[in-house]
Amino acid sequence: MDLNFSEEDISFQSEVRDFLSNDYPDDIKDKQDKRIPLNKDEIIRWQKLLASKGWFAINWPKEYGGTDWSPTKKYILQNELASANAPVLIPFGVNMCGPVIYTFGTEEQKEEHLDKILNSDVWWCQGYSEPGSGSDLASLQTKAEKVDDKYVVNGTKTWTTMAQHADWIFCLVRTETTEIKQEGISFLLIDMKTPGIEVKPIITIDGSHEVNMVYFDNVEVPTSNLIGEEGQGWNIAKFLLMHERSGIAGIAALKRELSRLKEISATIENGNGVLLDDPDFRKKLESTEIELTATEFTELRTLSAMSSGGSPGAESSILKIKGTELQQTISELFIEMLGYYAHPFFEEDKIGTNETVGPDYAAPAMPHYLNYRKVSIYGGSNEIQRNVISKAILGL
Repeated sequence: MDLNFSEEDISFQSEVRDFLSNDYPDDIKDKQDKRIPLNKDEIIRWQKLLASKGWFAINWPKEYGGTDWSPTKKYILQNELASANAPVLIPFGVNMCGPVIYTFGTEEQKEEHLDKILNSDVWWCQGYSEPGSGSDLASLQTKAEKVDDKYVVNGTKTWTTMAQHADWIFCLVRTETTEIKQEGISFLLIDMKTPGIEVKPIITIDGSHEVNMVYFDNVEVPTSNLIGEEGQGWNIAKFLLMHERSGIAGIAALKRELSRLKEISATIENGNGVLLDDPDFRKKLESTEIELTATEFTELRTLSAMSSGGSPGAESSILKIKGTELQQTISELFIEMLGYYAHPFFEEDKIGTNETVGPDYAAPAMPHYLNYRKVSIYGGSNEIQRNVISKAILGL
């Protein structure tokens, strides 16, 4: 595994840093630095800015508007964006639905959807989880009955991230009841403006409206919106989830957050010194950094294999487990570092206002900590990922 950057890679790294220094919008950067949630228009504006540079759909094939970049070049961009605390891309269109459409879709589906995803003209959400069907995704009950040239969809999806903004949803639906439950599932694209769809907010423990319930009551969907063939949905879902799980780890962002922990703890008085010099706290930081470095090398090994023509497999489950555990650990260390300044709880609309107490970086810490209790569950719980590893890698 060669971890040295080429001259071309170093030149590209400089180009990205120049872009972030000169073209990163000040208003978006200010909200990001204060951990104030961006609104829909700000997210789309940022994504369109990246698209104008050709830096949005970096994992797509060039024939569909992506790049021919090496995994190293992609790694550089993602690390530099994370280091600058740039907004995380909304993944449902560009990283999930787009690859499904250009891999399994018809030419008509590609023509209709891919350019709109590339330009962030359409906002997608993901219809997978259901009440009672979380990590056991194959037990889903939302049904799609074929009637002439339409599917009639009835059921409920839950934990649907950003559905309140979405124009379209990609859904796993049951088109047939079979003895092997994975075999009766299909993959549908559904326009959220279709009559019979209702979105209701779920307010999470951190006080934010990020996820939703989505209800389907006799929703008519053209059969032309089926991706692949009936009953192929489970294989398509596995294809999508491999890419989702490797991205959940967020190694680059974790490196930035660990650096913030060091910088801030070096300014907090603790007895006759600063918190960073406290042996117990420093031991926790160093242990976390060792774990993060090991996880980063796992990511680099995966990138190296991909550069030789491989694809993310069970390794994405390793990254998902370790990455999310580290996200939770670092959010806990922020709370420990802040002490009593972490006690007040402020909902997202109060962060960045004069109603908070303590330093600016303190107000978002508790909502962030509470929100991150979810990361070891979504994308397939970490317990499920251990099962994947035991079967695919250990042969158990």
